[in-house]
Amino acid sequence: MSLSRRGVLAAGGAVGALAATAAGTGPALASPGRGSGSGHGRGRVRTGFDRLAADGYRMLRGQKVGIVTNPTGVTADVRHVVDVMHPDARVDLTAVFGPEHGFRGTAQAGGSEGRHDDPATGLPVYDTYLKSGQDLADVFTASGVDTVLFDIQDVGARFYTYIWTLYDCMEAAALAGKRLVVLDRPNPVTGREALGPVLDPAFGTFVGRREIAQAHGMTVAELALFFNAEFLHANPARLEVVTMSGWRRSDFFDGTGLPWVPPSPNMPTPETALVYSGTCLFEGTNLSEGRGTTRPFELLGAVGVDHRWAAAANALKLPGVVFREAYFAPTFSKFAGKTVGGVQVHVQDREVFDPVRTGIALLVTAKQTWSGFAWRPDNWIDKLTGNARVRTMIDAGADTDAVVRAWQRDLSAFRAKRRTYLRYGG
Repeated sequence: MSLSRRGVLAAGGAVGALAATAAGTGPALASPGRGSGSGHGRGRVRTGFDRLAADGYRMLRGQKVGIVTNPTGVTADVRHVVDVMHPDARVDLTAVFGPEHGFRGTAQAGGSEGRHDDPATGLPVYDTYLKSGQDLADVFTASGVDTVLFDIQDVGARFYTYIWTLYDCMEAAALAGKRLVVLDRPNPVTGREALGPVLDPAFGTFVGRREIAQAHGMTVAELALFFNAEFLHANPARLEVVTMSGWRRSDFFDGTGLPWVPPSPNMPTPETALVYSGTCLFEGTNLSEGRGTTRPFELLGAVGVDHRWAAAANALKLPGVVFREAYFAPTFSKFAGKTVGGVQVHVQDREVFDPVRTGIALLVTAKQTWSGFAWRPDNWIDKLTGNARVRTMIDAGADTDAVVRAWQRDLSAFRAKRRTYLRYGG
C-alpha cells in the first residue's frame, strides 16, 4: 500500500495509498523541501494524521476505529484529532485509549485518567497505562474496534514511556487480531543519529522495554517498523504506518511549522526535549532534575550544591553547551519548597550538542564536587541507562570519556540495524 515518491508529488502528498506496511515496502515521502533545521525557507510539515484526513480517511472505511492519543494529537491549527474525527461521517471513531498522563493530559507522571466517557465527545476512554500483553488485548477486544490508530508526539528518548505504550499496543493488537496504524510525527530533536547506551534486556522496564539506544534518533513510525520486525516477529502486529510529508532527518521541531503541545507536564518546550535524553538521568540520583520548576531537566541541583559543580562542568568544554551556577526552589517533587543550588544547562549550539554525553558529564562532576551525591536506593539509574555499567564505572572513578567509550560497540550495532527502518532523508 505504499505510495511512490512521484505519486506523492503529483498528488500534493495527500491522495492515494498512504501506508507503508510492516515489511517496510517503500516510504511514503514528499519533497524534502529547502532549508535547514532552523526552519528558514521551509514549508509546513504534514503529519501522518494530516495526510490521513486529507485522503478522506480512505484506509479506515468500513472499520470501527479507536485511537491511542493524548493532548499532542493535534492538527496544524491545534484542533485535537479526536474532536476532528468524531463528527466526520467519513470515519467511524468509536473509542479512545489514554496513555500515561491521560487522553486529555490531566494526570502527573506515574498517573492516568482511568476509564471514563470523554465529556466533549461522549466517546468511551479506556486506560492503557501499565497494561500490556493479554490485559491490553482484552481492552481492545472489549472496545469493539477493528483498527487501532496511534498518534502521540514522542521526544526521542528511550525512557519516555509513549514509545513503550506503542510497543505494548502493537503486541496487544496482534493478540486481539486488530490492525494497528501509526500516524507519524517528527522526532523533535532530529533523526540524524542514535546516541548513548543500548538497553541490556535484563534491565527492561516500562522506561525501556527492549534493546534500543538511549536517544534513538527515530520517529514513532520508524520505531514501530523496527519493533515489529526485530522484537515482535514471532507474532507481529498487522501494522501500517502513515508517514509525514516535508520532514527531514536534520529538522529540529522549530523547523517543522507545527505547533508544540507539551507531551507531558514536565516537557513544556522543544528545548526541554533537547536536553531530556541526558539530564533525565538525574531521576536516578538524589538531586532534583528540575521537576516543580519552569525549566524541568534544564535546572538540576540539591541542597548543599554550590558553584563548584558548574565550574567543573564548564572545565570539560563540552561541545555546544555551557552551565550556569543556579539556585531554585522546586514547588513539588524533590526538595519541594527548599532552595537548592546547582546548574542550569544552556545549549548554545544544538548542531554539535550531545545530550547523553552531557548527562554523563554532569553525573561525573556532580559526584566529584558534592559529597552528598548518591544514587537512588533502588538503582533506578540502571533502568534509565539500561545497564549497571554506567553507575559502577562512575562509582569507580571513571571519567566521562571512559563511560562513553564503554557503549560504543553496542551503539554501532544498533545504528547499523536501525538504518533498515528509516523512512526519511535529509
